[in-house]
Amino acid sequence: MKFLADENFDNTIIRGLLRRKPDVDLVHVRDVGLAGADDPTVLEWAAQENRVLLTHDVATVTHYAYERMAAGQSMTGVIEVTFDASIGRVIEDLLFILDCSLEGELEGQIYYLPL
Repeated sequence: MKFLADENFDNTIIRGLLRRKPDVDLVHVRDVGLAGADDPTVLEWAAQENRVLLTHDVATVTHYAYERMAAGQSMTGVIEVTFDASIGRVIEDLLFILDCSLEGELEGQIYYLPL
């Protein structure tokens, strides 16, 4: 499973996840030239690159993800993390998802963390 971290995704979570699982395939929107891009553009890129989007943006990303699915467009998956969630718990939940999910299993799914 490959991840794309949204623009404002907590870097502490990213660093902790990479510390626990250094081989996780994770890129940040700024690393791929999407800094400042709108949500539909980020979701489109994630779908093209087969990456699950990690975001804190529960307000708008969900809307655009469902909009993509309603239009018959692919949506690789979104994992939405509440801002007040325990960082350790989120890292554990992400590791659980990585260890227990098959490639493509999050297609068309939106998960909310903590689980």
